[in-house]
Amino acid sequence: MKYPLLKSLLSLGTIVLACSCSDDKSPSSGDTSFVPCEDAWYLPVEGYVIYPSDMRVTDISGNKIGVAIPVSYTSYIIVKDLNGTNLINQLDVNDQSKVVTLAGNPAACAVKPPTPQPTTVSTCDDAWLMVGDKNYFLFDDFVVTDEAGNQVGTFTFDVTTQLSTILDAAGAPVVTNIDLNTYQRLKGDGIRYKLLEPAYHLKDATGNYLIYASMIVTDPNGNVIGTYDLTTGAIKDVNNATLTVANLADLPILNLNSRCVDNANPPPPSSSSVTPPVYSSSSSAYVPPIQSSSSSLTPKSSSSSSKQQSSSSSKPQSSSSSVVTGQCPSIKVKSGGKSGSGWATRYWDCCKPHCSWPEHSGGNFSRQCTNKGTNESTDWSGGSVCSGGGLMTCTSQIPFTIDGCTEMGFAFAAVPASDGGSCGKCYQLTFTGKGKYSSDANHSYIKGKKLIIMTTNIGGDVQQGQFDIMIPGGGVGMFNGCSSMGWGPQGEQYGGLLSDCEKEKNYKPAATLTCLKERCNSVFSSDAKAKQGCLFLAEFMHGAGNPLHDYVEVECPQVLKDKY
Repeated sequence: MKYPLLKSLLSLGTIVLACSCSDDKSPSSGDTSFVPCEDAWYLPVEGYVIYPSDMRVTDISGNKIGVAIPVSYTSYIIVKDLNGTNLINQLDVNDQSKVVTLAGNPAACAVKPPTPQPTTVSTCDDAWLMVGDKNYFLFDDFVVTDEAGNQVGTFTFDVTTQLSTILDAAGAPVVTNIDLNTYQRLKGDGIRYKLLEPAYHLKDATGNYLIYASMIVTDPNGNVIGTYDLTTGAIKDVNNATLTVANLADLPILNLNSRCVDNANPPPPSSSSVTPPVYSSSSSAYVPPIQSSSSSLTPKSSSSSSKQQSSSSSKPQSSSSSVVTGQCPSIKVKSGGKSGSGWATRYWDCCKPHCSWPEHSGGNFSRQCTNKGTNESTDWSGGSVCSGGGLMTCTSQIPFTIDGCTEMGFAFAAVPASDGGSCGKCYQLTFTGKGKYSSDANHSYIKGKKLIIMTTNIGGDVQQGQFDIMIPGGGVGMFNGCSSMGWGPQGEQYGGLLSDCEKEKNYKPAATLTCLKERCNSVFSSDAKAKQGCLFLAEFMHGAGNPLHDYVEVECPQVLKDKY
């Protein structure tokens, strides 16, 4: 999440600024005595306090109740409890009707913030270190960046007074009369970072790590070190030994244009070096970056509340294979496969699928496309539209049904990043007639229906039992690669057109369903294929949001293999 430079620098202990406080708000009645130890966001209705320094969530007594997950490149956060369940699906911290910004007062507060874990602060070039709500670097070329190397402003130097002034991105003075001699001078470590996609960055006493949304962890040169465990926060090596522990919400994100990044297009991976892509496309989190799989970084889950088959070929199977019509395919349960219960969410972000990257596919590539998702490409090492490249999800991977098979549908989906090695696996979801957050007639309508899904993607915040179904208009999630598609508005970031209709029609099932059909026809009027995929949610799934299901791993039917 990006914070304005002025807002960030206001907390610098060595800088005093005069400001007008006429717009400041105080906690609602009953909470007027609450004073945080550090700057915080206060949610009067819920009684939550969110600390931007480490994104922890507490009550007004200081008891930790959860964590806030920033949605990269936006002012939105997702609030989760200590078990990872969403408390607030999306919250704009700039919405003054819901969020009160409080100034911290260490001398007056009752609950002291936890002592942060020690980290090693460094940058590639010599710079002055300015410590405030986070670390800032002032470089010799008069550029000011955050700790990840993202430029947030510039500074000037007056040879007469020997003092400096920090300017924001628009060139307006933010902080004046700075004596750089009072700040620590750091010697650049010369380390450069090779990225294909943005990544969380951690440097501590144990090492220097880049964490991607696929949960792959590399060193600065792109060599795989191990994986990140989203549940425990542990970075583990290839032998599953814990190297260190980190909270993604505390870490800066290295972007392709960050100061110390010098190779945005590394060569295709070899056996000793992997070019990690990956955003988890549909969701929140990390995601993250982490924002982005059809994306990289970050979290995944466009919920409305918000192969292993070997292949020597470098291209997907042809879609010209015969399609079964007039009867449902025979679905065979996979011996020893996974099973359980869970729920289905939805997304479509247009990003290049996770399983289209060589290091994830195991030779069993999911197809990828150019030209508005219509032309297949075998440029497997090419970049995603979600990070400035030209590769995206193929619109041929929309969900579909088969003539004469009314109670079974077929789709592609994302699964938890923690599953790993899931490219090309298939699962049968049998809907229970209930919803995860609420149940209505639309959920009852699909009771007993089966959806067969094939995995093309992963999500950093997709939970066990959750399948994030690829449905046009289902919500772009953390990363939006659909700007070039010529479609209409995609609805809410998490939940898409259905979420729009639910709120617009006050969650009345029949009205919501009618609204969704109208919205699909309007938004995708110029793209018949995408419209067909959107209407799958209205017709086969009857507009049921986040339906509960029982699932079992199955052998992949040919009708899905043909489109994978």
